[in-house]
Amino acid sequence: MLTADFDYELPPERIAQTPLAERDQARLLVDAGPGRRPHHAVVRDLPALLAPGDVVVVNDTRVLPARVAVRRASGGAAEVLLLERVDGWWEALVRPSRKLKPGEVVHAGGDAAIEIGDDLGEGRRRVRFVASRDLADDLATLDLAGTVPLPPYITEPLDDDERYQTVYAHHPGSAAAPTAGLHLTEAVLEALRARQIRVETVDLQVGLGTFRPIATDAVDDHVMHRERYAVPVSTQAAIAARPPGARVVAVGTTTLRALEAWAATGAAAGHTDLFIRRPYRFAVVDLLLTNFHLPRSSLLVLIDAFVGPRWRELYASALAEDYRFLSFGDAMLLTRTADGATPGAQIGEATSQSAEAAGS
Repeated sequence: MLTADFDYELPPERIAQTPLAERDQARLLVDAGPGRRPHHAVVRDLPALLAPGDVVVVNDTRVLPARVAVRRASGGAAEVLLLERVDGWWEALVRPSRKLKPGEVVHAGGDAAIEIGDDLGEGRRRVRFVASRDLADDLATLDLAGTVPLPPYITEPLDDDERYQTVYAHHPGSAAAPTAGLHLTEAVLEALRARQIRVETVDLQVGLGTFRPIATDAVDDHVMHRERYAVPVSTQAAIAARPPGARVVAVGTTTLRALEAWAATGAAAGHTDLFIRRPYRFAVVDLLLTNFHLPRSSLLVLIDAFVGPRWRELYASALAEDYRFLSFGDAMLLTRTADGATPGAQIGEATSQSAEAAGS
């Protein structure tokens, strides 16, 4: 496959710059599979579109206030964007990286000081907080000195950083939000549970690689970024115990990658660089709640693996109907069909078998 096959025209005015006042009023393009016309709903309708016994899985990662403006001893400005903490040091994007020497200390707000370490290439450096003893100290410093990094296509300031967090964000560590989950509210989650639909979690720490377009001509030549993930025992058990015909619904591509990495390796925690593209055969996920993604991105390649080339029809429908795109935009609910799957029920149609089993 060629990367050019995943290009489409996205008018700049269709990129949502701010979140909606009510999260669950985001529009929802509902895909019912090949040969069926998609229909239009809102995220608040999600519980009615699923069936008793289904298992909804969300990514409960929390975005770090990982962008830190710093000053050098000379007075020059620099920026540190933390990515992942390993053995007391952080991997970070540093600008201007080439001007900063190993051992140099730069200063942020308050008393925060950051030591610049080894050069890891491509603008990445090892860095650490000078007076920090552990992760808790680092996080406390970031709360004072850091800001939440927004995607590069978001140019409007955010009034409240919590709008770039899911309502269930718990494990700090991500450089970007699992954006499909931004649409869910406590009311939607309660309605799912009231309908006997399990809501479970994974933790995948989203990296900045999620925003990078594929730079190679051939899709297969793309090198996927690595991300840390964990699938709790309770989530594994809920998936294994779901009744016949019940489906696993991933909220977002990050949740999907965590679940499929677990299935592919048998490891419930670790790092994954799983690059999902055709002819990948999904082992866990049946339905996917996801936003609309950038052209030429690995996320769009994943969508193609999930539903096949008809993603173009769905995106064309969304553009024609004035849907909002990307992180603060609207969403779609997809049925897995590209790998020959035959889900036990179409979206919005509960099989009597799964409904009866869930109630037993």
